[in-house]
Amino acid sequence: MPTPDTDAPALPDTPGATADLITTGGATTHNWVRQCTDFARSPEGHAAALGFFGALMITFGGFGAGSVRRNDPLLETAHLSWLRFGHGYALSTVFVWIGVVAMITAWVRLGRATIGTVPGASVTLNELRAIVGIWVFPLLFAVPMFSRDAYSYLAQGALLRDGFNPYLVGPVVNPGVLLDNVSPVWTTTTAPYGPVFLLIARGITSITGDNVVAGTIALRLVMLPGLALMMWAVPHLTKHLGGKPTTALWLAVLNPLVLIHLIGGVHNEMLMVGLMAAGIAMVLEHHHVGGIVVVAIAVGVKATAGIALPFLVWIWMIHERERRAALGEGALPHPVRMFARIAGLGVAVFGLVFVIATALTGLGRNGYGWLTALSGSKKIINWLSLPTIMAHAVTWVTPLRLESVLVVTRALCAIALVAILAWTWWRFKNSEKEAILGITIAFVAIVILSPAALPWYYSWPLALLAGFALSTRTLQVMVGLCTWLMLVFQPDGSIGLYNFWHVALATFASVVAAISLCTVDPLKLRANQTHPHSAQTHPHPGQPTPV
Repeated sequence: MPTPDTDAPALPDTPGATADLITTGGATTHNWVRQCTDFARSPEGHAAALGFFGALMITFGGFGAGSVRRNDPLLETAHLSWLRFGHGYALSTVFVWIGVVAMITAWVRLGRATIGTVPGASVTLNELRAIVGIWVFPLLFAVPMFSRDAYSYLAQGALLRDGFNPYLVGPVVNPGVLLDNVSPVWTTTTAPYGPVFLLIARGITSITGDNVVAGTIALRLVMLPGLALMMWAVPHLTKHLGGKPTTALWLAVLNPLVLIHLIGGVHNEMLMVGLMAAGIAMVLEHHHVGGIVVVAIAVGVKATAGIALPFLVWIWMIHERERRAALGEGALPHPVRMFARIAGLGVAVFGLVFVIATALTGLGRNGYGWLTALSGSKKIINWLSLPTIMAHAVTWVTPLRLESVLVVTRALCAIALVAILAWTWWRFKNSEKEAILGITIAFVAIVILSPAALPWYYSWPLALLAGFALSTRTLQVMVGLCTWLMLVFQPDGSIGLYNFWHVALATFASVVAAISLCTVDPLKLRANQTHPHSAQTHPHPGQPTPV
């Protein structure tokens, strides 16, 4: 005779009890619907709806003004090819910028509720996560926005699919529809991405073939796990860094710079940053080997994530010292021996992941060529990079050519970068918080001092910085910077930094956005309507003390 399961919940044995359960379940569902309805009617719900409207506008406007295919039979079949030319292009561009401004406005409004600059307004972590999903959904069906990198990803995946080595040859050797849409500057460039991402790109092109639309959507779907990891890891980091989970998620994930560029622009940073943040969170939770495996996979997507690994050794050593002290195991091993053991184990784990990933590509010893291909970024020249700014400054006062000066300024900045990275690694080693701060500083140094920088590169340090307790003033600066970076590129991926009026408008908008985080009507557009909280600038009592 079977023994009853004592862990199983008791089932009702009377019709009345069953009715009570049904009634309770119905009440729960009713409460959930009512909460959703109340939120939708609140100012925060209106902000979420505004952001969704912005994402829709970007998606529709992108069909004409985004990084569209050179020949788009889909638009021609739908009789919408007029959106790409003349007045249609102008209208599409207006739609995109209305969408971008709407998303930024909604983000700032949610920021006021998140950090508490308007008393009485609030938004929960789950509400913010739901808003991320709502804003992202329309962008899944947009053409690549503000960048043509998605076409390069597909072309490089097709190289591996068709038997070429993407680390030895560029997409130019594999003519076809995918090559036709790659930016000319990248057609002869070998792949600078790790074996994990090449395997992903090969898998996508093996399924979608040369269908650019299906391939682009598939790439976005592949990026979604990175977004999900960020939504888990970024708030989780605040447990160790002292920040506020809702503020961290709002700043690092809901940020239009992240969503529009990484999802709308289809950049593999979405996957890399999500994996890196999750790996760091795992190491902070004492899952050292598992965390290093996850960060190694992130490096296999894009090499930049590898900057975190040396700092994770310090965290592992801190945990080992704490464990031995708690167990009363007596004298600790010599620091050098402990470092050698932990670092050696970390390198072994990292190496194993890379050997397996590289073996899966089938490229043999040539599968490590991506390390040398990283120099391909030198082809990018824009004002976001300090070496480029320095080179331009020299050419203003001398007759020297920009190309010759760039060689010198990039070499000087490379030396400075190596020195900063070494100093940062050695300086920030005494606590978990110090180590994560060191990683953040290292990422900022790389973005500023590298030969090339692009707006979405700032998602690297932003994912970690958001975990700290930041003052309201710091958050305002971050809002202004992210807004400016979001606005200085054109929807088709071209650079707006060389147009004075474009930069001036972007700067004006970024200042307004920063002020708006603490002031409801910074431009005094509601002159006849006084808002009781328009001058409120102090942080909410529940906000962590800034460090």
